[in-house]
Amino acid sequence: MRELLTIDLDKVPVRAGVQYPMVGVYSFGKGLFHREPVDGTTCSYKTFNRLKSEHFVMSQLFGWEGALALSSEDFSGHFVSPQFPTFLCAPELNREYLGYFTLQPVFWHDLGSRTRGMGDRRRTLNPEALFACEIPLPDRKEQDRIVAKLDALSARIDEARECYRQIEQEASTMLHSAFSRIIEGAPRLRIGDVAPLLRRPVDATVDGEYPELGVRSFGKGVFHKPTLLGAELTWQKLFRVKEGDIVISNIKAWEGAIAVAGPDDDGRVGSHRYLTLVPVEGKTTAGFLCFYLLTAKGLVDIGYASPGSADRNRTLGQKALEEIEVPIPDYGQQVWFDRLQAKVREMLMTQQDGLTELDAMLPSILDKAFKGEL
Repeated sequence: MRELLTIDLDKVPVRAGVQYPMVGVYSFGKGLFHREPVDGTTCSYKTFNRLKSEHFVMSQLFGWEGALALSSEDFSGHFVSPQFPTFLCAPELNREYLGYFTLQPVFWHDLGSRTRGMGDRRRTLNPEALFACEIPLPDRKEQDRIVAKLDALSARIDEARECYRQIEQEASTMLHSAFSRIIEGAPRLRIGDVAPLLRRPVDATVDGEYPELGVRSFGKGVFHKPTLLGAELTWQKLFRVKEGDIVISNIKAWEGAIAVAGPDDDGRVGSHRYLTLVPVEGKTTAGFLCFYLLTAKGLVDIGYASPGSADRNRTLGQKALEEIEVPIPDYGQQVWFDRLQAKVREMLMTQQDGLTELDAMLPSILDKAFKGEL
């Protein structure tokens, strides 16, 4: 690439009292993004690099994991730190062709083999590392043809993503509308009366193995953690989770770390940070109650029960949780609503699978493109 790229640093002195609109580079080929402006008064850098629309940008710290991107008019005139050298392409190189080429993990590995420093998070690149990489270079007409084909594929993927986003939004609107209808006029009862807190302490043994789980914030569901070994446990207290429990992070509940345990979660353990509510059959269902707790009103109630202001860790009080009053419509209506949620999840999963297949096509197409097989 030494013959095709030249370093082009538009260095601008950093002055106290001046606000600099900054740009960052996502890893894994995700492109540039706008960052919060930096005040020169609080900055330790003496200069920033000013971006041009025609620049190619590399992160010296994370270029080896795909933090490389083409600039555009949207980022022109904004700034990057000196950790982001900028380059210009020679006329014989289509810069979009370069952009697609550098989306490939195989290129990141090649670049990463030229880093300095030990340990993944301390590896740094310099422009010489990029210059030493090689890129297949057909004539400009062929580059343009390849770029046109890749543009068409990318447009299809973007269109599919937008379609999925719209379907997801419409499904959410439909569910909230249905939920509002069935809770209209419903009595409000204490959580402690319809889904009391139940903790199942685990008597851990030295030779035991304990598959652990956690709950993502913002209603993103349960995830599985690595298995804990009894011999490695020190201070941890573990609690068993069963299918149908409502699992709540007691420090992140206020931001939606609430989920229903499914069949794959049955028998796993959670740390002392996870509370479990067990719905009383005939009074409420886990899916219905969890949905309510993740609504705007439900999160306000959870927030009031989670005092404290230590960053994002606000501890949910157990007694306060059980005192929260929730709408409890007819049990049959709750069951119907859970079936509706299940159908929506199934539909979205089908859509997501299609999107995943489309995403998986891109690396394969890129590989063919740069082998001259497209």
